[in-house]
Amino acid sequence: MLKNILALSAVALIGATGMAEARDQIRIVGSSTVFPFSTTVAERFGKTTDFKTPVVESTGSGGGLKLFCSGAGVDTPDITNASRRIKSSEVALCAKNGVKEIIEVKVGYDGIVIANTRKAKQFDLSRKEIFLALAKDIMVDGKIVPNPNKTWKDVNAALPAIRIEVMGPPPTSGTRDAFVELAMEKGCSDIPEIKAMKKTDKNGFKALCHTMREDGAFIEAGENDNLIVQKLNANPDAFGIFGYSFLDQNSDTVQGSKIGGIDPTFENIADGKYPVSRPLFFYVKKAHIGTVPGIQEFMTEFTAESTWGKEGYLTDKGLIPLGDAERKDWSNKVNSLANLSM
Repeated sequence: MLKNILALSAVALIGATGMAEARDQIRIVGSSTVFPFSTTVAERFGKTTDFKTPVVESTGSGGGLKLFCSGAGVDTPDITNASRRIKSSEVALCAKNGVKEIIEVKVGYDGIVIANTRKAKQFDLSRKEIFLALAKDIMVDGKIVPNPNKTWKDVNAALPAIRIEVMGPPPTSGTRDAFVELAMEKGCSDIPEIKAMKKTDKNGFKALCHTMREDGAFIEAGENDNLIVQKLNANPDAFGIFGYSFLDQNSDTVQGSKIGGIDPTFENIADGKYPVSRPLFFYVKKAHIGTVPGIQEFMTEFTAESTWGKEGYLTDKGLIPLGDAERKDWSNKVNSLANLSM
């Protein structure tokens, strides 16, 4: 009899513990670039609805997707932000861990800037020059060698003779993924001998074009873009790589380099003129809708015209809105809770 009572007590305790662990607050992880937009929506959502303000963490796109895909259940995130699209390998990881229905939401666009302090001269760089400055290895006289360029003048005689020192995001960052694809690889492809490798040695081409320097010229500065901005203001010779939104929010102290003669402005990113720009996303676990309160309502708030539209409050934070037709299409997908399609 005593054993039965103890067993029932244990079951009751486990049940009570499970109830205590059930969440009534949305948990969001992911991209440092999407973080300020997601945080702004979360704060507005908490103030204007009966739901608690969602908890938003900046973990980087790769780190966020890893947490998101670790499993289903209230001990895992409900939403992850990403400054690149989810990879098929990440979809497979999600499915393997029981996350089989995912809602994808494309929220807008962002440019990636190479910024320095306003105390220094504004640079105008080609993507080829970015590659020659930041790649671990480059091609010299037909041979692949460790990058010998120490100063910007070594890259282009028209640039200043200051040491190359660029702070940027780690490999877990979507900004890093997009930067190596849109800036490094494109610049790498502007060198005919390397471009030819793409057909004959695809893996070698990717390794050469995507691998950043490890000799101190490129410095991994973590996921805290605000910290990079602070360091730029302390060091007039340094540059930082981050999303346009952080440039916009700190435009009184830092400036973005021109890329191919094009300034990183809201207008140039919106109409596609600025060459280093990318879409932004967030992903939602469909199974958590109805389990953790407010998820569908949060999605509705994020995709309201007053939020992500041309006159929406996220434009004040630096978000480049989707076009009218694209916003309508994604809004319809959100309202119908359409599953991700690769």
